[in-house]
Amino acid sequence: MLAPPWLDVLDDTAHVCATQRRPDLVERIRRRRAQLLDEKLRVVVIGETGQGKSQLVNALVNAPVCAVGEDATTAVPAVVSHAESPTATVVTAGARAIEGPGREPVAVESVTSRANRDATAVSGPPIVRAEIGLPRALLSGGLALVDTPPKAAMETVDSADAVLMATDATSELSASEIRLLEQVIRLCPTVLVVLTKIDLVPGWRAVAQRNRARLDQRGLMASLVPVSAALRLAAARTGDQALNAESGFGELVKCLHRDLPGQSDLLARRSVAALSTTTVEVLQNELHEEFAATQQPDNGDTVARWKAAGRRLEKLQRDASRWQTLLSDEVSDLISDVEFDLRDRTRKILVEVDEYFETADPAKTWTEFEEWLRENLTAVAETNSEWLLDRFEWIARKIARQVAPHREDALPDSLPREVPGDAVGDLRMPRVERFSVGQKLFIGMRGSYSGLLMFGLATTIAGLPLINPISLGAGAAFGAKSVFEERGNRLKRRQHSAKTAAHRYVDDFFLRYGKHSKDTARQIHRALRDRLNAIADELRGEITETAKTYKQAIDDDTTRRTVRANEIRRMMDELNALRRRAQALAAPAQLPTQRGITA
Repeated sequence: MLAPPWLDVLDDTAHVCATQRRPDLVERIRRRRAQLLDEKLRVVVIGETGQGKSQLVNALVNAPVCAVGEDATTAVPAVVSHAESPTATVVTAGARAIEGPGREPVAVESVTSRANRDATAVSGPPIVRAEIGLPRALLSGGLALVDTPPKAAMETVDSADAVLMATDATSELSASEIRLLEQVIRLCPTVLVVLTKIDLVPGWRAVAQRNRARLDQRGLMASLVPVSAALRLAAARTGDQALNAESGFGELVKCLHRDLPGQSDLLARRSVAALSTTTVEVLQNELHEEFAATQQPDNGDTVARWKAAGRRLEKLQRDASRWQTLLSDEVSDLISDVEFDLRDRTRKILVEVDEYFETADPAKTWTEFEEWLRENLTAVAETNSEWLLDRFEWIARKIARQVAPHREDALPDSLPREVPGDAVGDLRMPRVERFSVGQKLFIGMRGSYSGLLMFGLATTIAGLPLINPISLGAGAAFGAKSVFEERGNRLKRRQHSAKTAAHRYVDDFFLRYGKHSKDTARQIHRALRDRLNAIADELRGEITETAKTYKQAIDDDTTRRTVRANEIRRMMDELNALRRRAQALAAPAQLPTQRGITA
């Protein structure tokens, strides 16, 4: 036996739901599939509170099986089906109104009252539904009537083959009833709107016409059947056929007993069409949202980071030549300042040397002077070296803050701080003339001879001899003066020689240490430049690698979104094809029902 075409559509819909990872929809379709393959025809009666739906069920089966009255509100579904003898059961602890493991037999006339009361009780097991079996010809063909609570109508409609919506004739269809009807028709297209309590409203025909117009205006394909449950039950008690015909139930019973069971395949096709269409719409809406998400990537943060990495790389490349130029300028200024400082300090020492040898005799104080000069030049070398290194450290930190502000290892581990051992050198004492006794005697005699001769000749005019006391005194004075003058001249020559030797020594120190200072500056400059270049290369490599990672992530995301977008397009095409197949199952015409009757 070939499977009906609606079964293939339903199975394909379940497969699509499984593909889209919607197990809830798969379970819903499988449950509905089992119901459609069952011979039982489920007719769900819905309606808002006070619209007479429970009385409608009672009138259809001609038995007070559903509790009615102002104080009786349906709290759980009541399923009325065929049985050889009247039976009633309260089903407890079940998850849905179709399956329930706990069953408790109850009297038929009180089963719904008991179920409604227990359902609202604080304690006790949860009540799932009430099941009622009656030996009625209306139910003998597999028809099952389900009276539903007003708030749980949509949950039960999901498993319905047909729906009866009760609305009383005291007023037109309300906006909430229209909304409910629109929702119901989407899940179960076979809907009959039953206009109840027409016996209470003389102008019910006008209400029925206005309701019919509203249904047509909203495009709701639902038949309208006016009935009176009160007349139906009264006719059943008295056996009055005319009264039964006036109740309007003849057409409704005909539809439920003859038309609907004879159209089981049509009902199944329409139910499958509605279920598959609504399911496909749910999947399509999800895919539309996901497709829109693929067109608007959510990797904006990654793109921003990638662009930021590119800007950092460009800035690093621009700054490379800038900081190298700045470093060269700073080092040039430093070398100039260091040379000036060295010259200034040595010049001050030479000034002190000159002042010192204005009075001091190098023959007596040379050892002390030499020690002082060496100490001062050593201090100059150390001070100049420390200043050079301190200034270099300042320059290094300044440049490092520009190259790698967050790298603590941007500076070299250490800078050379030793002062060369030969920076001061050896100071040789200048040659010092010794003023011996013989030299003093010779100089004194030469000076005294001149004085003696000069004053002796002068005194001969006065008649004195050449050698006389005056000439002898003058000769002694001149001799002493000559000795003193020669001693002073020799001291000045010694002082001049000492100054010259000290100046030469300091100049030699300036040349030697100046060369060392410049060499140290160039060495540190190269070490600092190489270290910062290495840091810059590392940063450039890190940024490049980071940018590659971000770019790869962006490309992967773009590829993933493109692939997913293509998959969504393919899935949308499949869903559209499935939707067309489902819509083709629905019959273009309604079931044959009367839109209005004359009581």
